[in-house]
Amino acid sequence: MDVFLVPLGADEYEPYTEETDIEEEPEDEPLPSGFFARWRARLSPSRLKLQFTRMLAAAERERRRDAASRTNDGWMARMKSRGMRWVAEAIAEQRLLWNLRRVDEAHLAYPDDMREEAAVAVLRKQLAGDFDKHRFWLAVDSVLMVVSGALILVPGPNVVGYYFAFRVIGHYFSVRGARNGLNCVKWTYTPSPPLTELRPLASVDPAARLEQVEQVAARLNLDHFATFFQRISVRTP
Repeated sequence: MDVFLVPLGADEYEPYTEETDIEEEPEDEPLPSGFFARWRARLSPSRLKLQFTRMLAAAERERRRDAASRTNDGWMARMKSRGMRWVAEAIAEQRLLWNLRRVDEAHLAYPDDMREEAAVAVLRKQLAGDFDKHRFWLAVDSVLMVVSGALILVPGPNVVGYYFAFRVIGHYFSVRGARNGLNCVKWTYTPSPPLTELRPLASVDPAARLEQVEQVAARLNLDHFATFFQRISVRTP
């Protein structure tokens, strides 16, 4: 698994990967009879995880679709495609943690204007912070998911319950990934001159820097990096 330590100025960094690890989708098991039994089955961890990974797989497929192939879609199809592409980009920041939960080895490329020891420290600090953050929100959203079960008495699908259920799964994957990255993954490290070129670009106007970012992305063989960098740079003070 390849990870890139992206500089966003002098002292800000964000790890990034484009590798995907979507699990195979097993067949749906028949839902039991009875209103409450069906509701419990729909919110079971295994079924929610299945729906979650299917959503990720659909978002990844949409992200890879050729833009020209979407121009002939109808209005509703284009809106759906836009929504799925938004989902794909929104999960890009968590893709690293979700993938780390299932790997034994990973390679970190870091800017060549910093020492390897500093890059290792930055990576571990980032993973430790992610672990604490997602563990906190996993606890909060788990409680909210349980509380939202009261909405079962309201006619129609329990959208709120599904929302918190999906958040719980996402945070759970992130916690496992951060912990695995800290404690179990065997890391190797390589300095990368192209990454160093990104350091001054975070403070440049997005339109002016886009071409430079795309050139770096091409040298690193990263298809979606420019979009990631443009979005994540907005958060940089």
